Amino acid sequence: MSQKDIQDLRQDYRAASLSEKDIKQDPFTQFDSWFNQARAAEMHEPNAMNLATATTDGRPSSRIVLLKGYNAEGFIFYTNYLSRKGKEIAKNPLGAITFWWGPLERQIRIEGTIEKISKYDSEAYFISRPKGSQIGAVVSPQSQEIDGREGLEERWKQVEKEYEDKDIAKPAHWGGYILKPRLFEFWQGRTSRLHDRIIFKKADKSNWKIVRLAP
Repeated sequence: MSQKDIQDLRQDYRAASLSEKDIKQDPFTQFDSWFNQARAAEMHEPNAMNLATATTDGRPSSRIVLLKGYNAEGFIFYTNYLSRKGKEIAKNPLGAITFWWGPLERQIRIEGTIEKISKYDSEAYFISRPKGSQIGAVVSPQSQEIDGREGLEERWKQVEKEYEDKDIAKPAHWGGYILKPRLFEFWQGRTSRLHDRIIFKKADKSNWKIVRLAP
């Protein structure tokens, strides 16, 4: 595809609007409303989110992970603690997540600090996973270089056989994180690129300041 063809890829957004008088006064309530609408729209994996982390010297990396829960404190996901993102979070807990719901012409950006959830909660979620996913967490040295797929698949078969009639305990290197927000941005696409952008900025421990940004 030529550069001009790429430049000509355009879509005019007309699905909805977002105003200060209509938005919820609490960002978690607003997120819950939009998330439920995304689920109702039967979108593929509405809980898919881009997670961005960075090294201590500011080198960023991002990837798609799945949201596995949220509450009044923040947004929960699970991964290998020894993966690239796990190592970056250990040294630099600042991170950001982004949801993109194309059919609804909506985006949510959330910035904050990331920390591990309790071992108890990680174990409870691990037990709820399909056994194949549990085995995957055991056998995969996530983000590390490996010689090929064959060895990984062979290891998977070995562990599957080993635990055929036994429960699998959560590996010590695997568990959950929660991103605790300092900022939310709710983005609603509008015609002529005059999009609605409303942010919630942490004013103090329990209050948020609501501000509109130019598109």
